[in-house]
Formats: sequence, C-alpha cells, structure tokens
Amino acid sequence: MSHDENTARLKRPDLSLEENNYLLMLGERIRELRARRGMTRKMLAQQSGVSERYLAQLETGHGNISIILLRQIAEGLGFPLVDIVREEPEQSPELTLLVQYLSRFPPKTHEWARRVLQGELESSARDARRQRVAFIGLRGAGKTTLGTMLAEQRGVPFLELAKVIEQEAGAELSEIFSLYGQSAYRRYERRALEAVAEQHEAFVLVAGGSIVSEPATFDLLLSSCFTIWLRASPEEHMARVMAQGDYRPMKGNQEAMEDLKRILAGRSAMYGKADAIVDTSGKSLDESFSEVLEAIAR
Repeated sequence: MSHDENTARLKRPDLSLEENNYLLMLGERIRELRARRGMTRKMLAQQSGVSERYLAQLETGHGNISIILLRQIAEGLGFPLVDIVREEPEQSPELTLLVQYLSRFPPKTHEWARRVLQGELESSARDARRQRVAFIGLRGAGKTTLGTMLAEQRGVPFLELAKVIEQEAGAELSEIFSLYGQSAYRRYERRALEAVAEQHEAFVLVAGGSIVSEPATFDLLLSSCFTIWLRASPEEHMARVMAQGDYRPMKGNQEAMEDLKRILAGRSAMYGKADAIVDTSGKSLDESFSEVLEAIAR
C-alpha cells in the first residue's frame, strides 16, 4: 500500500485534511516520545491510566475530536498550544522573547547558540565541571565498569544515580514506579542529581539511560558535569546485558532487538549533546578506558 493510500485509509471523514494531518503528526510524535522513554504502549497505558485501545487510536491519527477543539482554542487566543496546557508557572517575559528570537533562525543555529550562551554563563565553572564526570547511554555500554575504573584512577567517589534516587525516596526503583508512577520517579531523579552536585566537588556518576527524556534534568547534568556518552551497537548492548545473566530483555518479547533500536534512535540526538562520545563497540576494556581518559583530557 502506498503512502497516499495509507493516509487516505487513516483519514477521518468528519475532519478536514489539515486536521487529519495534524492528528497523524501528533500520533507520530507520541510514538517517538514513547520510544525515547523506552516504554511499550502497555507500559504507557499503565502509567497514564489511558487504555491501550485509545493510545493505539491516538498513535494512528485517530485522536479524540477534543484535541482538535483545544488546538482551535489556542489558535483563537493566539497562543501556542504548549502554552495552554503547560502545568508549570508561566515563563518570564525574557525567556519568552529569547525563545521567540531563536525560533526565527534555522535549527542548525540553535546548537551554536546554546553553546555560546552556555560558554558565557559557565566559563568560570568549566574547570570545576571536569572534576565531575558523568556517563550516559543504554544498558550494556560499560557505564558501571568504566565508571568504577575512572573513579579509582582519580581517587573520587563512584556514584550510581539509581542508588541515590532510592536513598532519596526511601524505596527501590521498582516500588517507586509501581506505587507512584514515572512522574514521581522523574522528580526523585532531579532531586537526587541536585543533591549529588551540591554535596560533592568531584565524582564519577553513572546516570540512567532515560535521563535524556527529561530535558530539565538532562540540562542540569550537562551544565554540572563533564558528560560522556558510551555508545555501542544495539547487538552489543543486548549481548552484554545477557552475558551478565540478565535475560529480561528477551523474556516474552520476540521484538526486543527492534525495540532496542527504536529506543537508541529516539535518544541518540539527546545523547549526542554530551561533551564527548566514546564508542565501545568491538573494543577491549583497556581500549575503551584509554579513549575515556583521552576524551576528558582534550
């Protein structure tokens, strides 16, 4: 079936072509964000209290008409939809004007602008930031092994953000998710990272692979630590996790590899914002550690 035929099949007759295209775009965005979070549709249904059936409709462009009505209200007010549904306090006029100013330029300039602004604001803290090294990436990339080696070599504390979160919450991660949901976990994650940065001048930190899914927390990590993305191929990620005796990635899921590839693809753009990237695919532990040291020294 061609793309045009598929689009025609998905169209709702009660909506205009432009409205149908908007719902399709919204569905694709939700699928992308779900992949970036590493969540299945079933997991999202459990966390949100929204049925899998409705999520499936939403992701295929059959969202509820109320979505279109809310969009029309935003357009009538002359505000972006995100400003209507935002839960946090209204942003300052300066930030609103800054975002509006940057939106006039093509996306390729946004990275340059962020680095210029970050450099101006953090020039005095740049050397101090290199005393705090944080590893990011998916499971099986070597974060814990290389992080432990680096902490021993530098004589600084080795910290796993997951364990700090458990200390902050007074519960194991599984309990936090089952009792309070993902939103509570994200709050504890931010709180744990703030505590680590406040209590230690130097450390090696292993962050959870999904930290990039929370922009504010990830920005705090980037601004307070020298961040290294440990990258590996999906095949190596899977093989290393299973070599450690953890067969959960394959349990009851024949499409585990495709899921892993989608998660990696969804997060790669944010992982790429790290100060350095070290690819551990096909390399020995010593080779990878040497590249980590070189990345920090550059």
